[in-house]
Amino acid sequence: MKRFIRPFVVVAVASAAAFAQTASSTPASTTNTSKTPDRSAAYYHYALGHMYEEQVTSYGRSELAGKAIDEYRKAIEADPTSEFLTSSLAELYVKTGRIRDAVMQAQDILKNDPNNLEAHKLLGRIYLRSLGDMPGGNGSENVLKLAIEQYEDIVKIEPKSVDDHLLLGRLYRLDNDLERAESELKTAVKLDPTSEEAVTTLAILYTDEGDTNRALQVLSAVPDASRSAKLYSALGTTYEQRKDYKHAIEAFRKSIQLDRDNLDAIRGLAENLLNDGQTEAALEQYKVIVDANPEDAQSYVRMAEIYRRQGKFDQALENLKKADSMVPDSLDVPYNMAAVYEAQGRYDDAAKLLQDLVTRTERPDSNYSQADRTNRAIFIERLGTVYREEQNYPAAVDTFRKMLTLGDDNAERGYQNMIDTYREAKQWSQATAVAREAVQKLPNSRGLRMVLDSQLADTGEADKALADVRSMLKGNADDRDVYIALAQMNTRLKRWKDAEQALDKAEALSTKPEDKSYVYFLRGSTYERQKKYDEAEAEFKKVLVIDPQSAVVLNYLGYMNADRGVKLEESLNYIKEAVSLDPSNGAYLDSLGWVYYKMGKYDLAEANLSKACSLMQSDPTVQEHLGDLYQKTGRLKLAADHWQRAVQEWGKTVAPEVDTEELAKTQQKLDAARVRLAREESQKQQ
Repeated sequence: MKRFIRPFVVVAVASAAAFAQTASSTPASTTNTSKTPDRSAAYYHYALGHMYEEQVTSYGRSELAGKAIDEYRKAIEADPTSEFLTSSLAELYVKTGRIRDAVMQAQDILKNDPNNLEAHKLLGRIYLRSLGDMPGGNGSENVLKLAIEQYEDIVKIEPKSVDDHLLLGRLYRLDNDLERAESELKTAVKLDPTSEEAVTTLAILYTDEGDTNRALQVLSAVPDASRSAKLYSALGTTYEQRKDYKHAIEAFRKSIQLDRDNLDAIRGLAENLLNDGQTEAALEQYKVIVDANPEDAQSYVRMAEIYRRQGKFDQALENLKKADSMVPDSLDVPYNMAAVYEAQGRYDDAAKLLQDLVTRTERPDSNYSQADRTNRAIFIERLGTVYREEQNYPAAVDTFRKMLTLGDDNAERGYQNMIDTYREAKQWSQATAVAREAVQKLPNSRGLRMVLDSQLADTGEADKALADVRSMLKGNADDRDVYIALAQMNTRLKRWKDAEQALDKAEALSTKPEDKSYVYFLRGSTYERQKKYDEAEAEFKKVLVIDPQSAVVLNYLGYMNADRGVKLEESLNYIKEAVSLDPSNGAYLDSLGWVYYKMGKYDLAEANLSKACSLMQSDPTVQEHLGDLYQKTGRLKLAADHWQRAVQEWGKTVAPEVDTEELAKTQQKLDAARVRLAREESQKQQ
């Protein structure tokens, strides 16, 4: 025991100096007692109490906690005017887990001295710690309010503390009081414009609100010479939110230059390289991460995604198996394995994994958290999509119907997927019936109502359907979606002027780059259907300025020009990029096969058109393309079989989806082939 005495005496003496200074400066008006302080006795009992406290906190002697508390109480009894002693006892209560006593002690201090900063900070720390330990609900909300009250008092007492304003701003943010949060964070930045904590926290607040312009203004206001690795990472994240991937890459690179061991910054760089289509460069960064931390399962998952995009399915599965060994209970890993199997056409294997995920996320009482509900909806939707891709339409519909019980947006997506499945199966009456059911079950869903109207327009009730959609216009920003629906319906009905006018109005209401991008795409599609190819190309290229990785636009632009036999090399590059982004997309593979056909590369054409046909057997255009290839390569019988299938599929299609010129051309080719085949058969028999 002797060897512990000296350190305690040193600590006690050091603390005693603070005690003596506080005691001598304590105004008499802060106490309700008239007892004359006995500071010698107070010091003696404080020193003993502090010694016991040190043994409790440093050496785990929990049995001495009671003695420490008793000695502090005796010290306070000897000098009840000392705020230092009462604060020390309150701190001891916190250290020994007697939170209720600590709160009462601090509150007693504040009764005598409402501006006691240390007591307010002690209560604030207690409430913050309690907040972190509590689950959500009314209890945590009440504790949050108490913490806010304390820090509101603290910033009044200590108005120039950056840390206090910063913490209060974060508490307001947690309470969803964004206006007050912004005010406190701006005050913190004003007090210290070089504080990276204040600057980045304010920027994150703006980013979370979707105001990336103001976030960039705050971050960019810090001079380059004062920017830290953390600030550059915040810049990178903000640019990423704006889908400005090149500037995000630049910011993350600068962050890494300042802190080469910052794996979060390297991960940010990798993500944005991937977003920018630089898959090989992204892969190298993920390799850096797993070299530094071989247990980083998420990086193996991301590497697997890149290998899947590149068609390197074995390497994708190898990385996913590594991740699975690290996080065997993960939902993310089997989901990504299913995506690989789906890309390989191993639909049964993909379905088994997804079925297991659906089972694992099922709750018998249907009591789902929001996160559980979201995950379950994703797994069900992907399973339904796998069934649809293998043309098991009944199973797909049954699966999508399970989304309806998840409510909200999940139910809407479930109905939309069911309608899309019936449309793909060319079961138009069933699609209409489900659309009617959706509107009946979810009458407040304007989106589903427009889906029903679109379905009615396709099946012969165009004017009535268009009138119903127009009745949804309210003269505000929400009208954008209505104009989009009107444009799509009128385009399918070949009412070009009405479609273009609706798109002009939708563009006027589009404020975000991605919103404008979608209008440009629809306008390009409308022009293409009118054979205004130059105008269509201009619109598609406007989309690619905003989103260079838009696979659907890359494919559309490449196919549009390849189909006309122009700009074939450029078209090939566009379509290859689309396929790299979505290797198992049948439409993109068809485009790739078709551009090779136009270039006279028939072996490559056949390989890709055959893949497309296996994925999209009921698509008349794919059947026609394969027929043309077989004719070109001297296999007329096979060509006739595919042309006949194309004509049959056109015949099952609703009028707005039928390309009458293509149908007529295909019928002519089929008729000519039949005549020639009959002639050849006749000659054989002679």
